[in-house]
Formats: sequence, C-alpha cells, structure tokens
Amino acid sequence: MIKVVAENINIMSKYTGAAMRERNPKPIQEWAEKLTEKGADLLDLNLGPARKGGPEMMQWLVQTVQEVTHLPLFLDTTNNDALVAGLQVYQVKDGPAVINSIMATPERMDLQMPLVPKYGCEMVGLMWGPDGIPRDENERTLLLDSMMSKAAEIGIPLESIWFDPIVVPVSSQQQELQGCTTFMQWLPDLAPGCQSTCGLSNVSNGSPDDLRDILNQVYLCILKKNGITSAILDGFDDAILKIAHDQETDLENLVARVVDGEEVDISGLGKREADFVKTAKVLLAHSLYSHSWLEL
Repeated sequence: MIKVVAENINIMSKYTGAAMRERNPKPIQEWAEKLTEKGADLLDLNLGPARKGGPEMMQWLVQTVQEVTHLPLFLDTTNNDALVAGLQVYQVKDGPAVINSIMATPERMDLQMPLVPKYGCEMVGLMWGPDGIPRDENERTLLLDSMMSKAAEIGIPLESIWFDPIVVPVSSQQQELQGCTTFMQWLPDLAPGCQSTCGLSNVSNGSPDDLRDILNQVYLCILKKNGITSAILDGFDDAILKIAHDQETDLENLVARVVDGEEVDISGLGKREADFVKTAKVLLAHSLYSHSWLEL
C-alpha cells in the first residue's frame, strides 16, 4: 500500500479554484472531508504561481482545510512567499506539512531547503535541474546526489524527503519515460530511507481521454513494483485508489510479470487483464506507443 496524495484542491479546478478566489470555504471543506473519507493520506493544496495575493490565499486555504481534516498537507506553489506564509500557520496534526516541491537547482535549494528544519516540515525533492527535465536515469541520479549533499549540509534526514523523478508523457516521450522508471527502481538503494512520489497523471498527458485511466492505473502498478511510496493522484478515482490500496493484487502481479520480462500469453485472459498487459508493454517501451495499442 502506498500513500495517496489527493490532487483535487487545485486553483485550476473550476470547483475549488473559484472557491479559493472568492474565499468561499464551503466547497473546499466539502471536498477535503470527502477526500479524507475516501482514504487519502495527504491533501495537496495547489495554488500554482499565486502571483496576486499568494501569501494571504495560502494562509486562508491551509486554515480552511485544517478546520475539517486531520490529514497532513502538501503546500504546492512556486511562490516562495506564499509557501512560507502557509508554513507559518500550519498546525501539525497527523503529520508535518510537506513542501511540494523544491527543484534540484542551486538557487531553489539555497532558498527553500532551509525552511525544512526551520518549520519542522518535509519536502518533495523534484528532479528538475538547471537544464530542466533530465533525459534519463543517470541525469536524475546526478541531481539526486546534489540534493542529498545539500540536505546533509543543512541537516535534513533522507526520511524527510520525498523524491519526485518527474513523470513524462508516454505519448510523446516514450523512451524518456524509461529513465524515470529505472530511476525509481534504483532510488531505494541510492537514498535509503527516503520517501518518493510523483504526479501520476503526467504519464497520460496528451493521450486520448478514454485511454488516460488505464495508462495511469498500469503505470502506478509499475511504480509500485519499483518501490514508490506515494503518488499524487485523483482522490475521487475509485479504480486508481484500489490499486494504491492493494485491492487489485491480481492485476499488479500480472503487470509485475511483464516488468520482470516474462512474455505473458494474453489469449486466455479477460479483456481488462489483456489490456493491462498491452499497456504495460507500451509503458515499458516493449512496443511502440500509438493511440490504438489496445486494438492491436
């Protein structure tokens, strides 16, 4: 079982975004309560850039959500002032706040990593370096080394860091996705005791809407096989929650066989099982991506 970080309270959402801008607590608290009931382990509060009134909005949002749930919160914004403002009012209940996220660039690490010991929070270490998104697992490892060195210098234990490899879309970056997958396989040995997470739905960006669910579901199976400890995902999606909560072990085991290199015979499988095998092959680049892979 992995930790579910529900992504739904987002400034880009028509429902919660409008409520944030209008300072209307009811829709946000309603969703926070429902996500808690659905089994989320943490809630991601995403303000995006929050250029106008970001600090005030983040403080209001943190306090509004914490009135109705005990869950720890990911504070998700690129506005550093808004991030600090949220940390200042955050109340530790079932766990510390988590900064989502700190890029592996010198300026961002220098600016934001000292906030972790100062506020007793945790952080997502995003494998985004000076040159942007890394091309493969080796470039991710170099960024990981730089972030671990900075963490050791400041006194941040690996247990307080959630490393995010940056998931890329399989539809346009099928080969580059393999670097993310391999890095996740290496991570437990490279950074013992660390946590890990990712924006799961990135893998299906650019794919037709009717294919996005199965891509997300199968890639979560692959990441779980490779040791990921959490994922940022739709906390209202029952199908993906079942996988996160170890309620689809037969499907996970089927995907694991593909990951391990077995040539699985799909002739005797049901349609869903066969589709999971086909999708795993696409996500692992055993077969080329096309919008019609399930029909082949």
